[in-house]
Amino acid sequence: MQMSVNLIEIHNLTNKLIAYQPLTFTFLVVKMNNFNFNELLFKLKNRKQTYLCTMFPKYNVIVVGAGHAGCEAAVAAANLGSKVLLATMNMNTIAQMSCNPAMGGVAKGQIVREVDALGGYSGIVSDHSMVQFRMLNMSKGPAMWSPRAQSDRMMFSAKWREMLEAHPNIDFWQEMVVGIIVKNGKCKGVYTSLGLEILADAVVLTNGTFLNGIIHIGEKQMGGGRAGEKSAKGITEQLVQLGFEAGRMKTGTPPRIDGRTLDYSKMEIQYGDENPGCFSYTDTPKLERQLPCYITYTSEDVHTTLREGFDRSPMFNGRIQGVGPRYCPSIEDKINRFAEKDRHQLFVEPEGWNTCEIYVNGFSSSLPEDIQYKALKKVPGFENMKMFRPGYAIEYDYFPPTQLHLSLETKLVKNLFFAGQINGTTGYEEAACQGLIAGINAHQVIEDRDPFILKRSEAYIGVLIDDLINKGTNEPYRMFTSRAEYRILLRQDNADIRLTPYLRQLGMQGMDGRLARVEDKLNNIHTIEKYFEETGVEADAVNPMLEKLGSSPVKQRARFKALVARPDVNIQNLREALPELNQYLSQFDEETISIAEIGMKYEGYIKKEQEMVEKMDRLESVRLSDHFDYQSLKSLSFEAREKLNAIKPRTIGQASRISGVSPSDISVLLVHVGR
Repeated sequence: MQMSVNLIEIHNLTNKLIAYQPLTFTFLVVKMNNFNFNELLFKLKNRKQTYLCTMFPKYNVIVVGAGHAGCEAAVAAANLGSKVLLATMNMNTIAQMSCNPAMGGVAKGQIVREVDALGGYSGIVSDHSMVQFRMLNMSKGPAMWSPRAQSDRMMFSAKWREMLEAHPNIDFWQEMVVGIIVKNGKCKGVYTSLGLEILADAVVLTNGTFLNGIIHIGEKQMGGGRAGEKSAKGITEQLVQLGFEAGRMKTGTPPRIDGRTLDYSKMEIQYGDENPGCFSYTDTPKLERQLPCYITYTSEDVHTTLREGFDRSPMFNGRIQGVGPRYCPSIEDKINRFAEKDRHQLFVEPEGWNTCEIYVNGFSSSLPEDIQYKALKKVPGFENMKMFRPGYAIEYDYFPPTQLHLSLETKLVKNLFFAGQINGTTGYEEAACQGLIAGINAHQVIEDRDPFILKRSEAYIGVLIDDLINKGTNEPYRMFTSRAEYRILLRQDNADIRLTPYLRQLGMQGMDGRLARVEDKLNNIHTIEKYFEETGVEADAVNPMLEKLGSSPVKQRARFKALVARPDVNIQNLREALPELNQYLSQFDEETISIAEIGMKYEGYIKKEQEMVEKMDRLESVRLSDHFDYQSLKSLSFEAREKLNAIKPRTIGQASRISGVSPSDISVLLVHVGR
């Protein structure tokens, strides 16, 4: 039906249609100036009258979802001075570790340190709740060193909530958000399941796996965003009506086991570091005692048992349509894809100090629960195990991130930001850093300031967001060190030097202590480097140590810097051989000494990467108009025109990283802009 009516009539009609439960009509076209058709569609779909709730002030920023992305988004905006509302369906699951009880790992640990360097809380919370700490990849170069902490799941969530509640700029609301308020192409707040309208200048959506989430266990399906929690409805449908493209992804989690029923004597023990480190650059507590993890393996017998359930597996019978993570496959996927392997490694990880619950890392599964149970009992050490809950797979909606600006603001709706798994990523750390950037930029946009965008040469965060926006993803995106072309510059030890100075530029509150630490650290690094450049040692004092290490002896007095530059010599060797050097260095902390050593040992590589960065920066400085019609440049390839029009890169540098845009296309653009 088609009609022209006045505003009072249209609201009366809307209320009548909402009250009419069958709702059998298919569409309604309304011809009227200044009427919000999307709002009408939202009310029709949800069959309830919304109203502006007077118990809420108008917020600067509303964050929807209180997972890792949502918590960091709320903190970032609040620390910049915004009044924030954090909306979640369950206040008891704030910052819940939905999958493994750990933070960090290869490349992920670098991200946690970067989040901390920019004023985020993930590193602080991790340090307060860890039960084990390990620095991974220590046998490789320093660009690969990655901190990882095993966490107490309950302490992690409790500490996050404690820190959030202590912030005067953050309010909370427990209820499902079912839609966003959009007026004149700009996000103005949210609708809730109770029919409330809560107003804000900007909204950050961090819905995780909850958007139309479906849990799969064998042939069983149930709606849910996480075990025991319902899925979120309404947001996907509204965003699609607004013109967004949506897709489906899948992730999974392993069964949880009663640790009292395991025989650890049949497993390999895995201790934490003898001198455990930390994530945060602030004064967090040092880990005094640690819990061990264990390693065991599947077998061909385990695989045979798992195959018995393949005919009931939602992965193999077509019930799961979403794409799962390539680098964290389920156990059934592993034995199907790698049939030549007769065993797979399992990490047996404690869930915390005061629980016997065990996380079986490497055994993610959506097979029927009886098959999971039967197979696990054939794993060494699990013969008498009892299961707390089975593993499951979960499908959920996501929105291809090419629909975003580098600020994580959506291109279709102003002042609306996406962060976390809604953008197609997987992992707590990847979500947290997106939340941080979205929260910062939500504040920036309402203050009419330039967006805060990190370059690929500045942070793993910059690499991640640049990859998502320019390349998109059709499978859950996970960060690796190999994704970063400047990883010698982006080490875990120097994240504060790289990023903390931005806190002053942003005007983030309460960060003076962080800035002072960075200044002291830089001064100390330069002091050590200068000392090593100017101070030397006689040949007879150092040659015994060099011979012991298999390094060529020196024939005359040698400067410390030249000795450290040798691949088979490190500062610790020199400190052990030369008491006077050890005494001098004792005034500095170990991380500062390590950064100074890396700078001297890898000086040539670092300079080479910095030169590469400078070359790319020249392309980054060439701006492109958001309104340029690339279809008019016929000398561009068809694919390049299509991709450039869709993504609308801000610079030539960004354009060069878009899949399908060739070097010859970049040359055409440079000619067009007069370069």
